Amino acid sequence: MVTDLSVDLFDPAFYTGDPFPTYASLRREAPVCWHEGAGLWSVARHADVMTVSRDPRTFCSGKGVLANDRARLIAGSDSIIYLDPPDHHRYRKLVSSGFTPRRIAALESRVRELAVDLLGDVQAGQPFDLVEELASPLPLLVIADLLGIPFADRDRFKTWSDAVIDAADSSSEEAFRVAAELWQYFEVVIGERRERPADDLISVLATAEVDRELLTDLELNGFCMTLLVAGNETTRNLISGGVHALSQDPDQLAALVADPTLVPTAVEEMLRWVTPVLSFARTATREVELGGQRLAAGDFVLMLYQSANRDEDVFGPTADRFDVGRTPNPHVAFGFGEHFCLGASLARLEARVLFEELLRRFSGVELAGDPEWLGSTLMHSLVSLPVVLGS
Repeated sequence: MVTDLSVDLFDPAFYTGDPFPTYASLRREAPVCWHEGAGLWSVARHADVMTVSRDPRTFCSGKGVLANDRARLIAGSDSIIYLDPPDHHRYRKLVSSGFTPRRIAALESRVRELAVDLLGDVQAGQPFDLVEELASPLPLLVIADLLGIPFADRDRFKTWSDAVIDAADSSSEEAFRVAAELWQYFEVVIGERRERPADDLISVLATAEVDRELLTDLELNGFCMTLLVAGNETTRNLISGGVHALSQDPDQLAALVADPTLVPTAVEEMLRWVTPVLSFARTATREVELGGQRLAAGDFVLMLYQSANRDEDVFGPTADRFDVGRTPNPHVAFGFGEHFCLGASLARLEARVLFEELLRRFSGVELAGDPEWLGSTLMHSLVSLPVVLGS
């Protein structure tokens, strides 16, 4: 069956429905497809997404990576996601010092403490919203710890983080107003860390140098905004989407309960299956052939990560099945190339620890109501997930 390929990729309703038949048709019939209404090329196959991701000289980030970016002026100081080599390499090196394997491994006891505390309020057989009680607070608490945010301020961070995501799709004054509040908040914190450095990531960045120069307040604020949103939203979506997947597949849940050593591979499969970030874009810097199509310099190219993660050429005949034992699992949920998600190891740690602790206490997961999905062209995110856990 041929699916209509003229779909509006900037319509959130496409993603909250069932986009997978369209993805399959795109991969089969038009893996690199021009969408006249949106004025962009979509890239649906895993191999082509990898090609774009590996070649920042031909496919740059500096002219925008989100849908609304084409309608506004982009600056590298907005976020590291807009930087291209060589600037990207220099700035990423600064931030990566806060995400070394050793530093992330040292966080496990704190992450486990937070997970155990959150699960302590969950009762078997009692319905609750998993997003509100588990998936949302855990990554927020962890990233706030890393950034050195006072405990009293942390409740506001979910509202601010959600507003930044909303601004990716919306040009509403309210979304930008709330996002501006977060920017102003970080301005104050940055000023304090300049004068009185502490043992946190903001202090590390505030005293770090690029080519013997300190980051400007503008650049540092951009880093903080990116770290908060990326460190929170992606992991929240991974956890909530992973639980939803288990609730829909009792056999896979039973396999995990029977063999908890499968949790790390299950987390990788959740990343593939959920694909927390739906897509990112690049701009062609020159005329180039991709997937049998000729792209012109200046063309906007949207990498459909969710489609790439269901590509039969990579994941075989079971690409459309959720399999907690899948290995190898070369998903692109964290992107690829120089913009591979800096916090990938932290997200994996948080999800692994939470599912280890959840499965230690509960062996059943059932929906207790209809899930509510966020209307977004950027994030594959649950707003609420009513569930009942069984022991």
